[in-house]
Amino acid sequence: MKYANQGHYINLKFKPDLAKHLIADFYMECPKSQVKMCAAGLAAESSTGTWTPLHHHQKSFKNLAAIVFKISGNNVKVAYPLDIFEAGSVPQFLSDAAGNIFGMKIVKNLRLNDFTIPAAYAKTFKGPAFGMPGVRKIFRTDKTGRPHTGTIVKPKVGLNPKQTAEVAYQAWAGGLDFVKDDENLTDQKFCRFKDRIPLVLDACDRAQSETGEKKVYAPNITGVDMAERAQYVKDHGGKCIMIDILTVGYGALQHIRNMNWGMFIHAHRAMHAAITRNSKHGISMLALAKLARLSGVDQLHIGTGVGKMQGQAQEIKQIHDAMNKPLHNIKPVFSVCSGGLHPGMTPALVRYYGKDIVIQCGGGVHGHPGGTKVGGTALRQAVDAVMKKQTLKQYAKKHIELDTAIGQWGVVK
Repeated sequence: MKYANQGHYINLKFKPDLAKHLIADFYMECPKSQVKMCAAGLAAESSTGTWTPLHHHQKSFKNLAAIVFKISGNNVKVAYPLDIFEAGSVPQFLSDAAGNIFGMKIVKNLRLNDFTIPAAYAKTFKGPAFGMPGVRKIFRTDKTGRPHTGTIVKPKVGLNPKQTAEVAYQAWAGGLDFVKDDENLTDQKFCRFKDRIPLVLDACDRAQSETGEKKVYAPNITGVDMAERAQYVKDHGGKCIMIDILTVGYGALQHIRNMNWGMFIHAHRAMHAAITRNSKHGISMLALAKLARLSGVDQLHIGTGVGKMQGQAQEIKQIHDAMNKPLHNIKPVFSVCSGGLHPGMTPALVRYYGKDIVIQCGGGVHGHPGGTKVGGTALRQAVDAVMKKQTLKQYAKKHIELDTAIGQWGVVK
């Protein structure tokens, strides 16, 4: 291997121009005696080089070469010149900075932990059409600033369209803002997409009329005909579409976003743990979330830190902050906390991540002893308690639904 001899791929004195270089942060494991060679290989394989010198390797290629400019233990920083990237294309970014490099034999483990992009590159992406502020306006919570409440229709699969609509109605009638399909419900024979959508949207309208509050349904359009499904949702008055963004791919996601449907995109991260769970290899959820924001999602599942899914609160807070901090022309994304949640976790979630979150309880609503409607009421009461700066136990003294939920699942400190 000749990577270490291709000196223009590694320069520890190089100072990248943050206006002209994309900076990628990698975790890398390889033999200590070969760290520089491995790092040079990382930069070479993700830009202009390969494992051996090339006779036609012209000097002009150097302007497109990625450069390793910092090595600190297992952490490697690489500067990529912007000209190597296609404007506004997440798939091409991944082919560069997260492509063949993960299969290189010279590294034992490799993980893309984070990246920072210049304004010139960020401006080539559309980002969210609505973003968190736009979604709040749809729900008319832009003045109150309270967390949104939501649920997933349960059981995950098996209900027919009429049953699905009834469960959704009960959740909305109980006080929830948002109901979504689960990640593995699309267009199966027991619940056909074109049968389900009109019934659930009618239930949404009914609940909205009865409660006087805005309600939204997120049908899962994931599949090979997403544009057709999105059009069907729009034709029936839908305000939101849901996509399993990793199973369909960022290119498909960007295509749907760029079609400007006038509906906000709820992004589910199904399959992410296959990529993110190994802390030494793959791609971090932080990096995937940043790419989702560039791609144009309006809501994104980020984890909980307190529920059933893998992920520490500190890591999830980092993702939440990345979804909301200023990023040139890109709107912030509404973070969705979901996975093993119940009303008793509401204060902890708000303490960790603030009020700009969607608290989405599946079993924590439908598993309430009083049923779905009462479970929805209990979750909404938990949010009301936080907004009124009362403890859940204090608020529960005059709210039986919340009190029953606490008796069922407790309160997370």
